[in-house]
Amino acid sequence: MAGEPQDDCLFCKIVAGQIPATVVRETETTLAFRDINPQAPTHVLVIPKAHHADAAALAAADPALAADVLRETQAVAEDEKLDSYRIVFNTGSGAGQTVFHTHAHVLGGRGLQWPPG
Repeated sequence: MAGEPQDDCLFCKIVAGQIPATVVRETETTLAFRDINPQAPTHVLVIPKAHHADAAALAAADPALAADVLRETQAVAEDEKLDSYRIVFNTGSGAGQTVFHTHAHVLGGRGLQWPPG
């Protein structure tokens, strides 16, 4: 069920403290931690603590929580002293989503090309 922790979800296990992560920010509704396979000098994931499969599902089910996630991406960028940065939501396996729990990638600390490919 949307919003409920899933037993087989890596990010739900991180939220529950069952799997360690390098946490950089935490609010009542979100958790931000360093990506274990960084694609830039700064690569932080911001997730809602409630389980939603992807950004579209989160936005439809809980727009306020989606706003919390986006607000935290800015806070991470400020904490990391990033003048410019990219926020990426991969939605679906064809777009590169490998963990089906909504997450925003905050990438920065180097030049980022377009298109991202």
